[in-house]
Amino acid sequence: MIDTDLHDALTVAVAGTGHLGQHHVRLAASNPAVRFLGAYDRDRDRLEAICSKYGAAALPDLEAAARADAVIVATPTVTHREVAGFLLDHGCHVLVEKPVAATVAEAEELVDLAARNGTILAVGHVEFHNPAVHAALKIASGVRYLEAQRLSPFTARSVDVDVILDLMIHDIQITLAVAGEQPSEIRAVGVPVLTDKVDLCHGWVEFPSGLVANLTASRVSAERVRKLRLFAQDSYFSIDYADQTVHSARLQRGPAGVQIVPQHIDVTPQEPLAAEQNAFFGACRGETAPIVDGAAGAAALAVAIEIRERTARR
Repeated sequence: MIDTDLHDALTVAVAGTGHLGQHHVRLAASNPAVRFLGAYDRDRDRLEAICSKYGAAALPDLEAAARADAVIVATPTVTHREVAGFLLDHGCHVLVEKPVAATVAEAEELVDLAARNGTILAVGHVEFHNPAVHAALKIASGVRYLEAQRLSPFTARSVDVDVILDLMIHDIQITLAVAGEQPSEIRAVGVPVLTDKVDLCHGWVEFPSGLVANLTASRVSAERVRKLRLFAQDSYFSIDYADQTVHSARLQRGPAGVQIVPQHIDVTPQEPLAAEQNAFFGACRGETAPIVDGAAGAAALAVAIEIRERTARR
């Protein structure tokens, strides 16, 4: 880990310039709070095109990226253990896109590597950084029932993984953050529709506290839906991920009896990916930042894989 000159600015690089990696390049290259060293990708033509578009340097190899203080890994999931592990072993802080790795064992190896090297390992669960989610979770307490819908029309992107690891894992991670504990029971049904992997999945997750999560994910929907609903004893929250809005109501007890009244929740719009990067950079500087750490990413992966296994048993 080197290059911490230029007024001690955090140096940053990106590995992988695909669908999501290109946006990491866009944001990091324009972030005045860091010094962006550049990006690396094995696909040199794509790398040159993305770096040219955002005025970034095209790095010759992963070793060049490892000269940064912090590296964002947006390579295919099957390479996460190799790429993120290499960078952690070189003393870099790493933000690796979700899912953290291809297997729970690989995820745990990355967590151990980060601990051994004294580096930050964050996982790119971008919806956790949606400002509407943060606004709701700040005041939602005692949640008893959670319902998430994540529906998308079919695209050829990410067909190398099933809809559970592609889409549902976002809501799995948020569910675990709300629950603060591991599940006691998981049930699921899922079917392949347009690919040879599960394209539509419904999961039912119960926790020791009594919280129940009802999760639905589809990539063969006629419409795009991104909704999260939280039901607590005296309050209700409906979160629209896409619009970054929260509608809420609560029970109000008074002389006239019990009434259901609207509860206004302010949300300051922000690009979730930018918020995710800034939280990661803050953690790299030693600040208290709301990252999804490696352990949380591994836990989300474990539940996602359990849901996948449950669909296969039917």
